[in-house]
Amino acid sequence: MHARFFLSKQALSVGLIGPGNIGGTLLGQIAKESIRLKEQFGLDIHIRGIANSRQMILDQDGIDPANWKERFASESIPMDLDLFTRHIGATYFPHSLIIDCTTSSTLAELYASWMEMGIHVITPNKKAGTAPMAYYDHLFDTCLKTGRRFLYETTVGAGLPVIWTLKDLVQTGDRVHRIEGIVSGTLAWLFSSYDASKPFSTLVRQAMEMGYTEPDPRDDLSGMDVGRKTVILARELGYQVEVADIPIQSLVPEGLEQGSVQQFLDQLELLDPVIETAYHEAKIQNHRLRYVGVVDESGKCSASLKSFPLDHPFAQAQGTDNVICFTTDRYDTQPLVIKGPGAGREVTAGGVFSDILRLAAYLGARI
Repeated sequence: MHARFFLSKQALSVGLIGPGNIGGTLLGQIAKESIRLKEQFGLDIHIRGIANSRQMILDQDGIDPANWKERFASESIPMDLDLFTRHIGATYFPHSLIIDCTTSSTLAELYASWMEMGIHVITPNKKAGTAPMAYYDHLFDTCLKTGRRFLYETTVGAGLPVIWTLKDLVQTGDRVHRIEGIVSGTLAWLFSSYDASKPFSTLVRQAMEMGYTEPDPRDDLSGMDVGRKTVILARELGYQVEVADIPIQSLVPEGLEQGSVQQFLDQLELLDPVIETAYHEAKIQNHRLRYVGVVDESGKCSASLKSFPLDHPFAQAQGTDNVICFTTDRYDTQPLVIKGPGAGREVTAGGVFSDILRLAAYLGARI
């Protein structure tokens, strides 16, 4: 008898690409909760494919997320994205989902075609949300045309409810006048830790040792990550914004943009006097430095180092905390503030998991 006769209406064929920090943690979270989700809510999650850039494992009946590593090591075959996609999108499953936990631009360019095949998409990958407007518009037009969902809560703020809070404001008719945000966990930690008692370059090296930065810390210090997240938020408000068009203040000393990571680190002290001067200028005003992204009422975006008074939510942020402030018609004299951990595999994976449950509710699960 065909497998379709044994599937519940809420059976979800899931393929995960990128089983690293976030993807691997997500599989662990699903392993802990899958039985409860099926018993309480009727949600039947079948992990039918797991892949990285080189290898993949496919299983018609599902892969136990509790022991996927062992099976991946012993049973994986060369990655074939077309085969992977067809397998996940098997028509006898009521619903299909691909979770992209990579940072790949190539995969992001395929989301619309996946939805045309009947597959929903969930991702923490920022590349689709910051793609050229032509593709961005095509992607969301495809959502409407196919009825498939594209969910991306974790592209801004890790596991914090930033995107859906903003969607709720817009969809209920509130007018958003301004968005400001500390949206880089790395830069948040650097500037909440810096007090001029030790060089800024020392903190950058310390952040590298703790795993807070990208392998090349210029990826964080360039401000590009904040710029991309700012564009994602601006587009939620309907603004036609391209990353290349917004001013982004880079903290990378001039002349050090190219070259190896080691060459950059050898001259990292060039950054120290710039940050120290900015710190003391802020301190004279009883302000603190924070690197923030801004979307103003006209849709103008920026990403830069600014100073804030001590009673401002940004000045009070600690560690890797992200803080996002929405100033709207309803939240006028006092902005709506979302604050919490803006980095970490557990919270980010948890945010992706929340998107899975949000999709399940849309598909009819009792959540």
